[in-house]
Amino acid sequence: MDMIPKVPLSELSGRMERFRTRMDTAHPDWELCVIFSRINQYYFTGTMQDGMLLIPGGGEPELFVRRSHERALDESLFPAIRPMGSFRDAAAVTKAVPETAYLETEVVPLALLQRFRKYFPIKNVLSADTEIAKTRSVKSAYEIQRMERAGAIHRSVLEDGIPKMLREGMTEAEFGAGVYSLMVREGHHGIVRFGKFQTEIEVGQLGFGDSSIYPTAFDGPGGCRGIGPAAPVLGSQSRTLRRGDLVFIDNACGFEGYQTDKTMTYMFKKSLPEEAVVAHQQCVDIQNRMAAMLKPGITPSQVYSTIYESLPPGFRENFMGFGNRRANFLGHGTGLLVDDLPVISKGSGEPFEEGMVLALEPKKGIKDIGMVGIENTFVVTPQGGRSITGHHPGLMLVE
Repeated sequence: MDMIPKVPLSELSGRMERFRTRMDTAHPDWELCVIFSRINQYYFTGTMQDGMLLIPGGGEPELFVRRSHERALDESLFPAIRPMGSFRDAAAVTKAVPETAYLETEVVPLALLQRFRKYFPIKNVLSADTEIAKTRSVKSAYEIQRMERAGAIHRSVLEDGIPKMLREGMTEAEFGAGVYSLMVREGHHGIVRFGKFQTEIEVGQLGFGDSSIYPTAFDGPGGCRGIGPAAPVLGSQSRTLRRGDLVFIDNACGFEGYQTDKTMTYMFKKSLPEEAVVAHQQCVDIQNRMAAMLKPGITPSQVYSTIYESLPPGFRENFMGFGNRRANFLGHGTGLLVDDLPVISKGSGEPFEEGMVLALEPKKGIKDIGMVGIENTFVVTPQGGRSITGHHPGLMLVE
């Protein structure tokens, strides 16, 4: 049997301690937090199962697992993993339940809450989402190592692998399938995870030519035609690659749960018009200036305002989107979720901390050509952002 990569107990204990400290500061009277989402279960216990994690304010946390208790024991070093057939079983061995509990209100369905309340009769539900997200936003050395591995795979696939697979006449869907296959062979964990409700991504946003500025419901600057209305993901099965096309891909790569975010662009067999090349170069310059500001103590809103105040009025048109579809941020945290905290936006006032990891993605839509720009993932350090996904400026000419 393959060796199971287990999260060290010291790592799990440190995460729980940091979370408790944040809860004590933000909610001094808290008595119970209940974790249902598998992503947060994994963060705190090293396993993701069908169950719940109870974190009492003054006692030891316990993970109750409906399925699979056997697997949880096999892959986790968390000290208290209990089997349960239903919430009734967990309630029978749980001490007095407080009137108020903190839950992941962004992800817990009403029906699940109702089933839980049948045996845990809490009266008030408050949100623990912010404290969990802030705890996860500062990465440990263990986490950064995994993200560096994801970043190395990401760089290899997008900078070295994709130029070799592009061929005239291939469809966007074929391109997406090829990228996915190569990423998994290189070590990608095979899934892209977002926290935003109902966000579905297979490989990433990708497209040839103006497919990359086609309208989508996704909250980001790029576009994607996708397979069709019922599955607006992957890429079109009819749009084929032609000489002179801009090729755009914005996707995530993960290793042992941790994801990096990267965008690369390519010019297929012919350079793009000068307007597009110049706009792309400006985006690369913006990314580099933003990266230099990723230092502890600087706030995301400072980065956002500094960049926007420096942009020429003409350049702002179609910056971070196309037409009336614009993203109101310049970058975002990433980790177990691609859309983690912090967000580089106008209202983000809490300063960066060393060990935060952010994707910086200045991009600009060009009419009839597509989305130019760049994205890489950076670790916050006292010297500024350190890229873990490569340094290629993009807009690579593929002969």
